[in-house]
Amino acid sequence: MSDSDPELPEDDTGPTAEELEAAGQSALFGDPAPTAPPPAKVEAPAPTPVATTNQPYRVLARKYRPQTFSELIGQEAMVRTLANAIARDRLAHAFLMTGVRGVGKTSTARLIAKALNCVGPDGQGGPTIDPCGQCEPCTAIAEGRHIDVIEMDAASNTGVDDVREIIEQVRYAAVSARYKIYIIDEVHMLSRNAFNALLKTLEEPPPHVKFLFATTEVDKLPVTVLSRTQRFDLRRIPAALLAEHFAKVCSLEGVEAEGEALAIIANAAEGSVRDGLSILDQAIAHADLDGEGKVSATRVRDMLGLADKSAQRRLLGHVLEGDAQALLAAVDEQYALGVEPLALMRALMDLTHRITLAQVSGGEPDAPAEEERAALADFAARLGAAELHRLWQLLLKGHDEVRTGPDPLVSLQMALLRILHAAQMPDPGKLARRIEELAASGMVAAPTGEGAPAAAPAPVAATPAQDWAALVDAVDAAGQLRVAQMMRDRVRVIELGSERLVYQQADNFPDDPAPDIREALFKVTGKRWLVERGTGAAQPSLREVAEAEAVAENERIRSDPLVKAAFEAFPEAELIDAPVKAAAGAGSPPWN
Repeated sequence: MSDSDPELPEDDTGPTAEELEAAGQSALFGDPAPTAPPPAKVEAPAPTPVATTNQPYRVLARKYRPQTFSELIGQEAMVRTLANAIARDRLAHAFLMTGVRGVGKTSTARLIAKALNCVGPDGQGGPTIDPCGQCEPCTAIAEGRHIDVIEMDAASNTGVDDVREIIEQVRYAAVSARYKIYIIDEVHMLSRNAFNALLKTLEEPPPHVKFLFATTEVDKLPVTVLSRTQRFDLRRIPAALLAEHFAKVCSLEGVEAEGEALAIIANAAEGSVRDGLSILDQAIAHADLDGEGKVSATRVRDMLGLADKSAQRRLLGHVLEGDAQALLAAVDEQYALGVEPLALMRALMDLTHRITLAQVSGGEPDAPAEEERAALADFAARLGAAELHRLWQLLLKGHDEVRTGPDPLVSLQMALLRILHAAQMPDPGKLARRIEELAASGMVAAPTGEGAPAAAPAPVAATPAQDWAALVDAVDAAGQLRVAQMMRDRVRVIELGSERLVYQQADNFPDDPAPDIREALFKVTGKRWLVERGTGAAQPSLREVAEAEAVAENERIRSDPLVKAAFEAFPEAELIDAPVKAAAGAGSPPWN
């Protein structure tokens, strides 16, 4: 550059290599890159849904875990007891929560930890049944990161060493909380030695320590542990309360759900909130598949493999009407739709139970739909109490057969066909009353013992056969059982006199019984008898007399008007063990 050249201003120097690099240009060639907008005009990107979608989905059972005692449904008695204990400063040193899965045992333990350690928004509060949820202890416990609230799973920490760590740590005061709290879930899984190691500390812990136990199998806990804790039995949640809770969850989730669908989910949950929320979670996902996004009763039934309630009522109607072909077709239809045979049998049992309750209460049946209420009321009006109880017993027997049978579908069909045929038979109570009405009107004769008394039998003169029966009974009473039976079965008396017996032997008995009879009569009478076989007219044996009398008595019973009416109503009935008044000394009836 020469001196004559004009000086360039200092602030007009070209960009440096670093600046060119920053601008995306090449310092070597000076090729311009696409011009970037000035930094001052670049706007920060708005939050995108990516940040939200990157967060893991929380299932409903975790998302709606109770954070206050007011959100804990169905356990009002326990909450009232805890509130009074906190208000009166009568807190136990160990609590035991029991109950089926999903009713809030672990959630209750965490809420108690909050209630005991809450300091309030201003940091000056004390133990309260309504923890604020805003102070550091409340938030830390809710997030599971509080250093003084130790949760332990007894299923994976079962040994003495795990309990020994607790025993060593309880001596030290809480770091930042009012109480150091140990929450031991599934405490029944601890070993026997672990329980024994914990007993002394559990009975006399330091004042700053509280133990909270949760278990589903309280009967497995040693009595020594039960006696050292304050026990709370958490109840199953009623289905109506569960359905109401699920409706609130759906509202918060922005999901539309039918009331009947929520009722089905609540019944399937069997009193467990967690189970119900898991089923609801699945139902919401299942509903989204069809594009409607609505949880419907039909889809919930399909998802759970349950029978449609209208199909249940049709099935019961076929049973009561005696339509076997329609019954089998309805069963096949439900099986093709994926309904399990055992679930179908349980559905019929539930329907029978609800009909019975509607009949007993006399009010409107409990059902979500008007159509279902009308159908239940109609069944309750048509069926009698005895018919419903008999139907229940048959269904209960069929349930066991379907559950244990090698082919559940075949077992279901046979059980329902048996119930169908039984339903066509008249009720025995109604039949007896009808017969009594006919007897009172004179259309049929009154049975013995009803109406006019039966005439006394005329006296009958003694016969040689009766004397022979008395001799046989005497031999029997003397302990000669074998000979007495032989005398009943084989001997047909021709002549019976003073110390003389002439007889014929019954057929099919080749050996001669005379020596045995002679010896037996001597032992009974003390005299020597002449016992010989002869010819001529003979009396039938005592066994033959008893058989003839049994046949005659059977015919007499069958000719009775009451029995005739019973056989007309029950064609397949059998007359068994009919009482037979045999002749004196005739011995045992032929069926003995």
